[in-house]
Amino acid sequence: MTEKIDYDHLFKELISTFCIEFIELFFPKVLKYVDTNSVTLLDKEIFTDVTAGDKYGLLIA
Repeated sequence: MTEKIDYDHLFKELISTFCIEFIELFFPKVLKYVDTNSVTLLDKEIFTDVTAGDKYGLLIA
């Protein structure tokens, strides 16, 4: 049986991990207006931990 890959979750993890780099790559002119030390990403979605099967809320501060 083939398992379905949750690309949405993986993409959100990449963006949250590399948020500043993403802005720098795709919106370089905007980066000068962003205080990179105070960026806080909030997400109300709940994801399942792939390795443990537990659900958790994603909050990056």
